[in-house]
Amino acid sequence: MSTPRPLWQGRTLAVVGIVLFAFSLRSAVASLSPLFDHISAEFDLPAAVIGLIGTAPPVCYAVFGLLTPALERRFGLERLAVAAMVVVAAGLVVRSLAPNSGLLLAGTALVFAAVGTGNILLPPLVKRYFPDRIGLMTTVYSTTMAVSTALPALIAVPVADASDWHLSLGLWSVFALVGAIPWIGLAARHRAETATAQVAESDDDIEEPSPRAFGRMWRLPLAWGLLATFAASATMAYTSFAWLPKMLVDIAGVTPAAAGGLLSLFGFMGLPASLVVPLMVARWNATRLLIGIAIACGFVGLGGLLLLPTVAPWLWVALFGLAPLLFPLVLVLLGLRTRTHEGAVALSGFVQSIGYGIAALFPLGIGLLHDATDSWTGPLIVLAVVVAAVIPAGVVVARPHTVEDEWERRHGAW
Repeated sequence: MSTPRPLWQGRTLAVVGIVLFAFSLRSAVASLSPLFDHISAEFDLPAAVIGLIGTAPPVCYAVFGLLTPALERRFGLERLAVAAMVVVAAGLVVRSLAPNSGLLLAGTALVFAAVGTGNILLPPLVKRYFPDRIGLMTTVYSTTMAVSTALPALIAVPVADASDWHLSLGLWSVFALVGAIPWIGLAARHRAETATAQVAESDDDIEEPSPRAFGRMWRLPLAWGLLATFAASATMAYTSFAWLPKMLVDIAGVTPAAAGGLLSLFGFMGLPASLVVPLMVARWNATRLLIGIAIACGFVGLGGLLLLPTVAPWLWVALFGLAPLLFPLVLVLLGLRTRTHEGAVALSGFVQSIGYGIAALFPLGIGLLHDATDSWTGPLIVLAVVVAAVIPAGVVVARPHTVEDEWERRHGAW
């Protein structure tokens, strides 16, 4: 086995590119909802629009996650990375200049269409430039994503108070534009190297799941268990990014700035989870323990917000923020619960595309329920039901077996 070369040796541009790319993919997620009070002072912002804004990320992740493999084969990894960063920047600018709720929603959809593509691009980009450092670079970009989810929510309101909400939203476009620069250089370099070598694209292109293997996932309880767990995690995350600040202002009596800080705390709880959960699952088979912790924290956090919202709201938010530790857990299990490469690609496509599609229903539905009842009790109960759905799913996914094993036991040879 060859010794991995130093991370920066001949790859400085790629390191900087991946960090900026990862930062820009998440900075737009939590920078908007803390500013809803500021924006609604300028133009009407109906609950249905807020719900659709919250729905945009999982919808775009589902749709563009399916479209990205074809786009990548047409344009290549680096050029598609440049396009993704440019579109993110354009969407952020449109959103920051929006004179009405329609353009605010349109800018948000544009941003997350590009983010949905970027989510799929990151693993193969790491594989291309860091085949000897995949674990380290995966940790680097996942940690960067966690930081860039928490930071915008923390500073959104203070920046808006010091200037206005337009600047608070638009400043993140600078990072996306800067993030495109390394990939422009790397695209030019890769094109020159490919032309010199007279070869086609390398074998780290993005694969689409085979229709045969993908179709089998519909008939496997393990695939459905992972899907339900992933959908629950995404539902809790994106419903919170859309509604948690407004909910906290209404039920806990905090200021918009404090609500933004609490949303930042919610996002920050994903940082230790992204570092610790993969190790605990892969090395110590702690799947059952982690699922139990996620369910317990979800119930206690939601119970606190429901029954004692003004007593230590930071504690309830922090506990609820641990429930989405299910997200890195499922990502690790997508590899551990498959035996073949074909099975891994099909299971990942099945779980993520359908899971995001299910999660997309909730931010809008939660907003409409709140509007109909003029209360946050119903939405909090709905989220508790989502947490409860993980219990039977967790029983299935915690068993150490693969989708291929399950298929062979039920239907014969894989």
